[in-house]
Amino acid sequence: MKINVLENTSKKLTFFLEDADHTFCNALKDELRNNDAVSVSSYNISHPLVGKPKFIVETTGSEKPKDALDKAIAGLKKKNLTFLKAFESLK
Repeated sequence: MKINVLENTSKKLTFFLEDADHTFCNALKDELRNNDAVSVSSYNISHPLVGKPKFIVETTGSEKPKDALDKAIAGLKKKNLTFLKAFESLK
């Protein structure tokens, strides 16, 4: 998955996600919202067929948006591994 950064400041990160859909974007948005330092976590897809998700992450300043994004990705990885282990135990 490719990320095209549009804006990266100490409190705001705006980027496009290539080859992502609502499923992944909603999971990432929700995981970002679990972080108390994140004040805004949102995305928009301008056109349902050809649009690319545009993400906005804003923090309170106690943490950089990129660090919050790194934590959210790590959290999603952990949840996916937990699900995979539970699924494999069904075999």
